[in-house]
Amino acid sequence: MPYSPLLVKPFRDELTVVGVKELTTPESVDEILKENGVTMIVVNSVCGCAAGSARPAVKQAMEHDKKPNRVASVFAGQDLEATARFRSHIADIPPSSPSIALFKDQELVYFVPKHRIEGRDATALANDLKSVFDEFC
Repeated sequence: MPYSPLLVKPFRDELTVVGVKELTTPESVDEILKENGVTMIVVNSVCGCAAGSARPAVKQAMEHDKKPNRVASVFAGQDLEATARFRSHIADIPPSSPSIALFKDQELVYFVPKHRIEGRDATALANDLKSVFDEFC
């Protein structure tokens, strides 16, 4: 059973205020991932490492001069079908939430699983993302 929309709304809002598009259907995931250019997908979640590191890091990284052409999110535990569809695009990688994936022309070029988010400072994670943006954007 998915989380209550009321529970996750503030967690969604943290990202949408900086321009992150919510992907709530499998079709929206497929559509964004078939576009050329650089796409970042955030698997958002209710856990503490999403609140303390992942979302703040994404917000900081979005202030960088170079950034992906598109940034979107699926919400694990809420957007069940969209999250499953996103994970099918990276089937060789075990499910991980939160996580952050960067695609260039439909190819996965960078992935940050939960174990590389947990216990990390948001600024350090944001700096990693900015370095990846510099390389691929």
